[in-house]
Amino acid sequence: MSHAGGLADRVESTLLKVDARQADIEALCREAQSLGCLGVCINPYWVAAAKATLGEAPVKVVTVIGFPLGATQTGVKLVEMGWTMQAGADELDVVMNVGALKSGQRETVLDELLTLVNTAHSQQRVVKVIVESAVLTEAEKEEAAHLVAESGADYLKTSTGYVPNDHLLEDVRLFRRVLPDSVGIKAAGGIRDRQMAEALVEAGAARLGTSSAGKILSGLQE
Repeated sequence: MSHAGGLADRVESTLLKVDARQADIEALCREAQSLGCLGVCINPYWVAAAKATLGEAPVKVVTVIGFPLGATQTGVKLVEMGWTMQAGADELDVVMNVGALKSGQRETVLDELLTLVNTAHSQQRVVKVIVESAVLTEAEKEEAAHLVAESGADYLKTSTGYVPNDHLLEDVRLFRRVLPDSVGIKAAGGIRDRQMAEALVEAGAARLGTSSAGKILSGLQE
């Protein structure tokens, strides 16, 4: 049971599907509460519903900004951020402009991240930057990690979950090697069983984003 707590404390139970209904979001919140999850991760539209369902429960409401491609203008991401913070989001998972990164537009990417991170931090919100590591080269992964660190973000998140990643474990190890200790890693994208979850924690992930929280944690509840 103690070990279940240890893993549950890192899990953000996630539902970002295009066809998720309010009833699904409410069920996710209730399950996350019963499993002792750290948080739920949902699309911006559902933040208020999640807050209402969770009430005073110690489960964080995490939402995504510029999701899933990161290819909207900074101003649009800022508006989305403001709206979700007002609705009660505790943490914001912001998608890096991956196309700009891959185009070598380093300053553009950094300027945007600095703007977004400073805005979130001014409202005492935790920020994670999603880098979509499955579409990056080794050099781009290192560059992305440096940019996340320079921006002052709290965490680097590996994936939106929309691009399959067969190298998640290796990516987490690479990011842990490159990032300073002050930046945590949220592993996400295809975490479906307890074995993988524990391997990712071992590799350096402080948080786990998964749509299989029930499966991963219920076996630990004995």
